[in-house]
Amino acid sequence: MSDESTTLPFTKMHGAGNDFVVLDGIRDALPADLAAFCRRISDRHFGIGADQVLVVRESQAADFRMEIFNADGSQVEMCANGIRAFYKFLRDRGHTSADEIGVETLSGVVRPRWAGGDLITVDMGRPVLAPAKIPTTLGSGEGPVLDVALDVALGSGGVESVILSSLSMGNPHAVLVVDDVDAAPVHELGRAIEQHPAFPNRVNVEFIEIVDRGHIRQRTWERGTGETLACGSGACAVAVSSILRGLADPKIEIALRGGVLRIEWEGGESHVFMTGPAAETFTGRIPVGED
Repeated sequence: MSDESTTLPFTKMHGAGNDFVVLDGIRDALPADLAAFCRRISDRHFGIGADQVLVVRESQAADFRMEIFNADGSQVEMCANGIRAFYKFLRDRGHTSADEIGVETLSGVVRPRWAGGDLITVDMGRPVLAPAKIPTTLGSGEGPVLDVALDVALGSGGVESVILSSLSMGNPHAVLVVDDVDAAPVHELGRAIEQHPAFPNRVNVEFIEIVDRGHIRQRTWERGTGETLACGSGACAVAVSSILRGLADPKIEIALRGGVLRIEWEGGESHVFMTGPAAETFTGRIPVGED
């Protein structure tokens, strides 16, 4: 059995079913090859299992810095469900008692604030609509990229033509409206769109069913991970694209497979605000080596 000198503490958390392993890089020494370690512990059969690994770091630009590793070991700019879990972890572990903090990410500083109970509201900033900044080769100028046709080569050998919208909420998203989100080909089509040349940094793919102007159902194919039970930045992208297309009101409830998120956006230069839950599942220690 491994002792504490060869094991590392971890905390398992989730935000609306989007699950994370949180590592405390302030209090604990982390492996040198962190990408490989995150890939190993994210495995649901041989590791802890997670959509993403969140790493707590000190920051020179904000109160804390959050590093985000996908299940495949790749690092990404932002995770909105993750930022809520990250903030709850910081409060629960005594790193902060503030009701609002700044968290440095690869996409900039994000500000989560306590909303009571296990709810956290995150100021996600302004949506990025310019194609070059998303990035995508679809569209030009300042955007927005709405209802664009795209031919997608499927792994089965066929080609499917889809209509999608695209924007960034600190990470790139493609949004497709479908008649029945439960029947949507999320795995085959999501994987194909994620890797389409139109998205040079790959892309998260949101399949949505619009129930009415205040309610949308969503499933997400997350780049580097696969289908997840929730995607907070994706819910924000869904809200913004739906509002821009005239299909939704400024306050929307997005029902994901793991729970409900509330999104608010007044349009124009306004910031997007997301409110949703964060919860701790369990804690433990895992061997640092490959044993």
